[in-house]
Amino acid sequence: MKRELRSIFSFIVLLAAMLACANPLSGTAPASSANVETIVAATFAALTESVTESSATPLATLSTSSLLPHSLYFLNNDAAALAQVYRLDKDGKTVTQLTFEPANVDDYDVSPIDGSVVYVTNNQLFTVNADGSNRSMIVDGGVRDENNPFITNVNNPVWSPNGETIAFGYKGLNFYSIVSGQYNNVLENKINALDGGFSIPEELYWPERYSPDGSKLLITLGYYEGASAAIYYPNGNALIRLNGGEGSLICCDNTKWSADGSVIHAASASTGMFNAGLWRVDPVNGNVTTLLLGSFETNPADVASTPYLGPDGQLYFFYASVPNTGDFISRPSLQLVRSAQDGVTNRTVLNPKIFSTFNEALWAPDASFVITASGQTAEAYYGGVTELYYTDGQKAMVQLLPFAMNLKWGP
Repeated sequence: MKRELRSIFSFIVLLAAMLACANPLSGTAPASSANVETIVAATFAALTESVTESSATPLATLSTSSLLPHSLYFLNNDAAALAQVYRLDKDGKTVTQLTFEPANVDDYDVSPIDGSVVYVTNNQLFTVNADGSNRSMIVDGGVRDENNPFITNVNNPVWSPNGETIAFGYKGLNFYSIVSGQYNNVLENKINALDGGFSIPEELYWPERYSPDGSKLLITLGYYEGASAAIYYPNGNALIRLNGGEGSLICCDNTKWSADGSVIHAASASTGMFNAGLWRVDPVNGNVTTLLLGSFETNPADVASTPYLGPDGQLYFFYASVPNTGDFISRPSLQLVRSAQDGVTNRTVLNPKIFSTFNEALWAPDASFVITASGQTAEAYYGGVTELYYTDGQKAMVQLLPFAMNLKWGP
């Protein structure tokens, strides 16, 4: 019966994942069918943990000028309650607002070369310089079809490591060239039209993360029933689909490349249409290896989140072992751990902190610390209070921001 429920709700979850690109800070869902609207509205309840621009002052009071290795970009509401892109400087104190849009910024990414920002607002793709100047529209998706949002939706911009290309979703997978000012569609969405003006997706494509050298791009494959992932090779137009790991959640930005691009790790801390667990993906052949598993058949259920393979060869992630009561696992309390690359050997708790409302995390490149965003209530599922935790267990936590969402490193 639970597997049937996963199938029934899978398309709704897929829509919710796509609509998550629409600003959850606004607390509103697009008007489509009544059922989807009700479910999405319930899912996004209590997501208005916004703060005004005047209260977006960092809490860190350290005197060091280099608390962070890079500038930290994030989304937060401005004084008009509209989501905008902000930057926290390396000092951990100075916040700069970079976008000033009359509508919500739905999603964004940062050039690792010069800190320029690409972002989606009003179904249009814009770029601005690192100081917020030179605002330029590069793609106009037109009016979004609210009955079939996946058909006309501009989403998930991803900047290439060399700063020369922006991958994004719009009627499929696209690449925009900074040099030529043009974009081309390399994978066109497969859509099945239904009577009454509605359509259902057969297979959708949007980008998630480039490999560090830019030779590979992890993309999400969206279906009527659920989602998966694939590795796209821009040089040769090759698409490598996944093999194995049935029931694993390897999509939707729950993934991380290793520094050398030889492996992808993915994790999930909840069960439902997918299992919970921890997985390793070989980007050459798409083979998936299950490291930890939390399913309706395992007891206890091993759940994980936000894995990162550190330069020391150790795997860092958030972890919990949850008794299997037969119910869905949703938002379990997690702890910060480190282990060998199998996720099990020498697994050690790095901090006594229990993360009970954990939403997202961003790892320091050297794995010396992790920045977390945790909701202030159990119903807040996006962003939250932003804190820095060291992995050596010797230094105290550092508070950074009262609210931030969609954390990304700048140059």
